[in-house]
Amino acid sequence: MIIYRATGWLLALFFLLGGRPVDAQSPYRIHWPQEAAYYAAGGASLGLGAYLRTRTPLFTTDELTTLDPHDINPFDRIATRWHSQAAHEASNYLWYGSHVLPFTLLAGREMREDFPTLVVLYSETVLINAGATLVTKYLFERPRPFVFDQITATDKKLTPNAKASFVSGHTSMTAANTFFVAKVFSDYHPDSPWKPVVWTAAASIPAVTGFLRVRGGRHYPTDVIGGYVLGGLIGYFVPHLHRRSAHHRELTIVPTPGGLHLTWGL
Repeated sequence: MIIYRATGWLLALFFLLGGRPVDAQSPYRIHWPQEAAYYAAGGASLGLGAYLRTRTPLFTTDELTTLDPHDINPFDRIATRWHSQAAHEASNYLWYGSHVLPFTLLAGREMREDFPTLVVLYSETVLINAGATLVTKYLFERPRPFVFDQITATDKKLTPNAKASFVSGHTSMTAANTFFVAKVFSDYHPDSPWKPVVWTAAASIPAVTGFLRVRGGRHYPTDVIGGYVLGGLIGYFVPHLHRRSAHHRELTIVPTPGGLHLTWGL
């Protein structure tokens, strides 16, 4: 599954970098007992989601013949009439592209110098979001819209993925990526005139991704709304919960020609 590959890439990047994050001038603090708890929670939820997937009962061919789109609520029912392959492929491009966005943060010197810290925050974001998304999918076991159409191959309807509609993983991961980038950018550049542009892009990209998932017959509108909220909250609050407290100050010692310059600040 795509969600497993993405999580694996991020964790591999984290362990390859190794070392202790350098956060002397960072707006974030890394506290390893806390990080261990985040990684444990994300890993446990990912494992639970994978387990629930193996326990998901599959549709039978007889059950497929009895499915009625009128059993879907009116707000979501439109998705059962849409099955655009072009929209599905476009949503994949946005999903993959959203994983490149965090690397744009490296354009800023302060963020480049704080790269190990950002890797910790981003890997936690991806892991927690992947786990929460997977658990939600296989707790609800909601049939995808394409199980109601006559175009999709029967074999595709007889898999666990056919019952993984809520929430939309593409939307949740895209939102986690874009909101993470916008939050981190804002924390490093609180007075930047580019903040409205960054936040508008952060909000728009997962919204478009969600629309394409519905247009492609992969999700209902409520699936993408749920995924948007889930991913957006995780992408925002993982960095936010690592913010330095206003009450936490550090002593900085800088050598100067006349001796040592001491500053006491955030």
